[in-house]
Order: sequence, then C-alpha cells, then structure tokens
Amino acid sequence: MPEVLEVQDMLANTFEPKRKFRWLLAIEGIDAFLLKDTARPTFSTEEFTINYINATRYLASKYTFGELSVSLHDAIAPSGAQQVMEWIRLAHEHVTQRAGYADFYKRDIQLKMLDPFGAVVELWDIKGAFIKEANFGELAYDNMESADIALTIKFDLAVLQY
Repeated sequence: MPEVLEVQDMLANTFEPKRKFRWLLAIEGIDAFLLKDTARPTFSTEEFTINYINATRYLASKYTFGELSVSLHDAIAPSGAQQVMEWIRLAHEHVTQRAGYADFYKRDIQLKMLDPFGAVVELWDIKGAFIKEANFGELAYDNMESADIALTIKFDLAVLQY
C-alpha cells in the first residue's frame, strides 16, 4: 500500500530564502553605506579534451573567477569618488606615473548575506581584489537622479566560507 503523506510533512515550515536586499560588502577604505549594488562571485571551468582512438573524454581544467560589478553612491561627504580614487592611486599614481606594489593595492573583500535578524548566513572571502575599471558616470542638467560610480573588480580567489 502506498504511503500517504500528511500536509504538514509536505510543507517547508522553516523555509526562508536569502533576500537580494540583505547583504553587506566590506571593502577596506570604502564606507559600506555608500554601496548600492553588487553580485555574488562567479567562476567558470575550462575543459581539457582527451582524444583516444575513436572516443573523446573531457576533464575539468583550470578555473577562473569572473569580475565583480559594484556600484556605489557618490555622496558629497564622504566622497565616494575620493575613496575610489585613493584605492586606484595605490596601483597607479597618475601624477607621478609611478606604479604600486600588489601588496599595497590588492585588498581582501567580504560579502555577507544576512538573515531577517541581521545574522550572517553566507560569507564569501574574496582575496586579491583590485579595481580593473571605474566609471564615474554621466551627468545631465535634466536628470534628477543621484550620481553613481560603477566599479569592475578583478580578484584572484573567492571562498564560500558558509
């Protein structure tokens, strides 16, 4: 005789999805309240092909992490543009044309997903991050929106701690 399940056995009473608006991104030198949006890390794996007689097999090869897109509000005080430029100047000082050491401009970032009470339920440690591209946005006299800064951040490694 087939088993008959009760309604309470089929419902996920403790199910609570992670929400896209409950997160913190901790970047040294940039105030967390200036951050507007971001994404979680992505990665892709290359394939290695083995041809043998009349068969083909595939193995996972090197993996690479994608870039992290981050946008932030450009407040008057504290200036988001100034905080971003201070980080960029650690890699390359435009006035003197001097390049910096990777140890100075590469930073570790933490991305934290939060539950409804503010407890961290997912933690990404992003290692060796630096600004690949900074876009300080367009301006227009007929646009009342706030000025934002779009960053493309490249990094070496992302580890999902929990």
